[in-house]
Amino acid sequence: MAYQLPPLPQPIAVFDQFLARQTETLVIKEKFLDSFDIKTHTGQPVLRVQGQLLSMRGRKTVTDLGGAHLFDIVKEMLHIHATFAANSQSGERLLEVKSGFALVGSKARATFTNRRTGQPVTLFMKGNWFDTSADIVDEATGAVVARIDRKLLNMREAFLGQQTYHLTVAPGADMAVLVAMCIALDEKNNEGQGGFCTVM
Repeated sequence: MAYQLPPLPQPIAVFDQFLARQTETLVIKEKFLDSFDIKTHTGQPVLRVQGQLLSMRGRKTVTDLGGAHLFDIVKEMLHIHATFAANSQSGERLLEVKSGFALVGSKARATFTNRRTGQPVTLFMKGNWFDTSADIVDEATGAVVARIDRKLLNMREAFLGQQTYHLTVAPGADMAVLVAMCIALDEKNNEGQGGFCTVM
């Protein structure tokens, strides 16, 4: 992918070690049993996401390459709109993603605290999750933080429910937070379909 994003006006991060230093394109590929491979476009592993099939809340555990726990992505019950949280091992909420559907397009927002400034951050998706691409935008600055690109599934991926998509991340953005947002949105989209949505 040759798509480039300009650097953010100031870094937005929960995990400094996953701050993009340059435009980074991540390939997010669903594997068997609701897990994901997260790699750079050159094939370098970045994160591990392990699904737990018997979890009522669709828990997915996200670790670094050394196996250190970063957070769990879980669906929260009893909300009008689908709500997902990324929680630390101690139960601290690091990120919340709320998703709903508007008359035109998708409506999704992620909120978290920027660990560098202590200020709240709200990101929203501009575009439709079903389109071939959508931007994730910082509500405060209007800066494009990331872009999600998808392509049509091949028959094997469609049959197995295993999809792949690209997430292009702007310099200064936290790749782990954006991966969590994308997986939560993907999970929401699957609730009515029985499998992950098409995104690449």
